[in-house]
Amino acid sequence: MDQNVELKEFLSSRRARLDPLDVGFGTSSGVRRVPGLRREEVAQLAGVSPDYYSRLEQGRAARASDEVLDAVARALRLDPTERAYLFQIAQAPRQTRRRPPARVQRVRPGVRRLLESLGETVPAFVFGRRMDVLAINRLAAALLTDFEARPPRERNMLRYTFLDESVRELYVDWETVARDNVGILRLDAGRHPDDPLLTELVGELAVKSPEFRRWWAAHNVRERSHGTKRYHHPVVGDLTIDYECLPLPEDPDQTLCTYTTEAGSPSETALRLLASWTNQPHHVPAADTPQYD
Repeated sequence: MDQNVELKEFLSSRRARLDPLDVGFGTSSGVRRVPGLRREEVAQLAGVSPDYYSRLEQGRAARASDEVLDAVARALRLDPTERAYLFQIAQAPRQTRRRPPARVQRVRPGVRRLLESLGETVPAFVFGRRMDVLAINRLAAALLTDFEARPPRERNMLRYTFLDESVRELYVDWETVARDNVGILRLDAGRHPDDPLLTELVGELAVKSPEFRRWWAAHNVRERSHGTKRYHHPVVGDLTIDYECLPLPEDPDQTLCTYTTEAGSPSETALRLLASWTNQPHHVPAADTPQYD
């Protein structure tokens, strides 16, 4: 990902979503040929010169200070995740030569044992870069899909979400889930702009999925954290599941996600039924996945 292009398109998309009336410009600014704020209006709100803001948005400004980026974030009304992303792409050093390939991510044995110990009652799995599924326990495989049975290249949550037709039936709110996953991938792209496998993934999904192409172009970002998802499972029916995503020590690009249900709820009963139905043990493999990078 070209960081200059991404900075330009991200800032442009953020100012395009703002209504001039909401930030005090009224209707006296003349006829608007494009939605949202003009560059000079963002500059005015941020307290910087129009020329400097234009150069910043075009990726031609010198490394922006924290104070300037804070002011721009306030002017554009960025949320905390968007603000962090702005700092990330605006202050990251521009590469003059290609970095060596990132090392293969490896899930520690202790984390694998944790997944296995949770496998009877709590679906859990580990995400890596690009939302690759690095490890998954038995119950999570029964709820979602057995990623370990897929070719290494296909052990990816974005490919699963957009290219597997069954997923649209599994997620009651498929569009919300898919949009969120695109935002998470966009944030990952900001952290690893020179990842060739991420570039390949984005290109493949943009060609094969019009929804992905449209939502990727929106430049929305989202952090993995916590929330609720609704499932319509082909075996046990409807479930409402709360998820928690926690970064793992020693590798900030690995995230442990666990799924739980409310005690005494129909969803808890359904999850227990799924656990009993899945009578074939699912062992987290010794081989690290994916290995194709």
